[in-house]
Amino acid sequence: MKNTVYLYVFDTMADWEIGYLTAELNSGRYNKKGLAPSKIVTVGVEKTPVTTMGGLKILPDIKLDECSMESTDALILPGGETWLDVIHQPILKIAQRCINEGTLVAAICGATIALAQAGLLNSRPHTSNDLEYLKMICATYTGEAYFKMEPVVTDGKLITASGIAPLEFSVHVLQALGVLSPKTLDAWYRLNKTQESQYFVELMNSIQ
Repeated sequence: MKNTVYLYVFDTMADWEIGYLTAELNSGRYNKKGLAPSKIVTVGVEKTPVTTMGGLKILPDIKLDECSMESTDALILPGGETWLDVIHQPILKIAQRCINEGTLVAAICGATIALAQAGLLNSRPHTSNDLEYLKMICATYTGEAYFKMEPVVTDGKLITASGIAPLEFSVHVLQALGVLSPKTLDAWYRLNKTQESQYFVELMNSIQ
């Protein structure tokens, strides 16, 4: 494990969709004993500030041409309103390389639409916000037979999620990265999903 995660950032990025995930990766507060927090490296088309959908300004740590897939555990692609714009073509090429070479790619909401448009979902199980919308928007999409009506789908090193499932998306990514024990991850998910105090006790006990 390289302990580094690339997070693609761009104007209109849906910041809340990756909030659960980045908080746990960055803090490492529930990580397996002895496992350090992940280093989140923000990646932009250019090294200039971007503004998220929530109005937060982020200065990318590195530019796309500085990415080294050999030094990262995962590439996270948040949703946003501009995913079908030409500006995102370079990161989609990097995503395809990651998929081909076995580096985890995790895409949620609008990012899944971009993957579909790039032809990366035509022959593997996946999900997105809506199948009919995918078929309407993405002229090159032919993966209907592989579409699953689920909030999140993991297929090998590719994770796709609906934009209304940020918690479940986080669970799949954290599981794929193996940073939390299964018992801790289950308690963490159930606590956030149900808000029932019993799962907080289970969570605390799981990290003792």
